[in-house]
Amino acid sequence: MELGMVGLGRMGGNMARRLVRGGHSVVVWNRDYSKVEELTQVGARGAKSLAEVVKSLAKPRHIWVMLPSGEVTENTIQELAQLCEPGDTLIDGGNSYFKDDVRRAKTLKERGIFYVDVGTSGGVWGLERGYCLMAGGEKEPVQRLDPILRTLAPGRGEVEPTTGRAPGGSAEEGYLHCGPVGAGHFVKMVHNGIEYGLMQAYAEGFDILKSAVSEALPKDQRYDIPLAEVAELWRRGSVVGSWLLDLSAIALTQDPKLARYTGFVQDSGEGRWTIQAAIEESVPADVLTAALFVRFRSRQQHTFAEKCLSAMREQFGGHVEPARK
Repeated sequence: MELGMVGLGRMGGNMARRLVRGGHSVVVWNRDYSKVEELTQVGARGAKSLAEVVKSLAKPRHIWVMLPSGEVTENTIQELAQLCEPGDTLIDGGNSYFKDDVRRAKTLKERGIFYVDVGTSGGVWGLERGYCLMAGGEKEPVQRLDPILRTLAPGRGEVEPTTGRAPGGSAEEGYLHCGPVGAGHFVKMVHNGIEYGLMQAYAEGFDILKSAVSEALPKDQRYDIPLAEVAELWRRGSVVGSWLLDLSAIALTQDPKLARYTGFVQDSGEGRWTIQAAIEESVPADVLTAALFVRFRSRQQHTFAEKCLSAMREQFGGHVEPARK
């Protein structure tokens, strides 16, 4: 299938690579043209402008925007809307707010252009592992994108279907049409809110283990726990095993004291939006709210737990602390 990929950052570039490997024809554009040149070396077709991306694609066009949420995505979609024609599809695979998706889709529909939102999880590991994809939009354009979604997704791999579940369906492949426009980013938003809570639980747990050596404790109740070894242990047969634990184990093996992290932890927006949705739905979300507030606090004072959070963010998403730039 033919696809335009706009934005070749940490995720967009690797997604384009994965699609090329999967046999798709990909036209790529990035503000920094050196990124385009890198992709042309592996088989992508380069474009020097958004207009050239549109011109290079056969109708109906499918153009995937993979840029940071906010103004840059908004402006890019507006510019593409002026260049595209009825029947074309614009896909936002970043972390946009689902209410923005609903607004954009209405505007694009007036032009006869389809809009699909795709929540994308997988971070810097997605090139090899694949990406978990949560799509929202009308049935027709999402169905047309199925070859793209299937290639980007992890596939079944070694993961068995849930016990008692009837086999079949794209969720087992790692992608899902979640509902109408906005549903994909809504599911991804809650996914990231949960991520905050899971990360916070691991971070606090490792902080408690680290602090067991404190002189404030009785001598016979002090323990010098090998954190990296415990993380490795928990990866095997434990009920708290997960990919986030795998990444924690990597970080602790590389830097047992996490000395190169300050513990300054950013939040990328989805956690706040998840809490806002909980408020609007009158749903109690104690853990997720607390996890978000800890990130606010981390910018004023840092604990080992915050260093753990920062290390996990770098491991899965390549997020670098501002102080280290």
